[in-house]
Amino acid sequence: DTAQIYDNEREVGEGVRASHVRRSDLFVTTKVWTTHFGPNDLIRSTKESLVKLRLSEIDLLLLHWPNPQVPLEETLGALAHAKELGMTRHIGVSNFTVALLAQAVAACPAPLVCNQIEYHPFLDQTKVLAACAEHGIAVVAYSPIAKGQAKSAEILARIGATHGKSAAQVSLRWLVQQNVVAIPRTSKIERLSQNIDVFDFELSDSEMAEIFAMGSANRRLTNVMHAPEWD
Repeated sequence: DTAQIYDNEREVGEGVRASHVRRSDLFVTTKVWTTHFGPNDLIRSTKESLVKLRLSEIDLLLLHWPNPQVPLEETLGALAHAKELGMTRHIGVSNFTVALLAQAVAACPAPLVCNQIEYHPFLDQTKVLAACAEHGIAVVAYSPIAKGQAKSAEILARIGATHGKSAAQVSLRWLVQQNVVAIPRTSKIERLSQNIDVFDFELSDSEMAEIFAMGSANRRLTNVMHAPEWD
């Protein structure tokens, strides 16, 4: 998972090539920044992303944030056109609210497959999750361990202790059991294996409910100046 604004697409591309992992075993996502939402700019910037990533095709191309300065229909038309041109296999959005998601689904000429949102045990995203389910759109969760805050949550640690898992692993498992795709980040090799080691245990209904109860609508960690009015 990368993005134009992260300024690391070139490094991601080099890492993918150096890994010698089969391309079919990798799923690469990048995101178009809001200043490139004009139709011509979107296509041009996506071509640049492909060059930097050293790929002929992206697996998933997202609109990074809503941008009310550019008509959504125009941007979505260009996004669908990028798919038609073979630049990406799938298209989607990120940080879209319930209302924006409905507008996007109605306006986009091609299916939107995902909405990438901030989601972790501290943030209640019930409304957006329901909207995504209604439209048949997958949810991808960024900051799934709340930028490390989940690691010190007593409830998560206590639940983890009963399963021989860490608080962070419980947070990830909670998302997995909601059929949410979690994309944790780490700079430590040992944490990579821990992040993937969440498929050999299952949280009970009561444990899931206890974690859900931790969430509130005002525990958002990422809230940029141009963010929409959240649900």
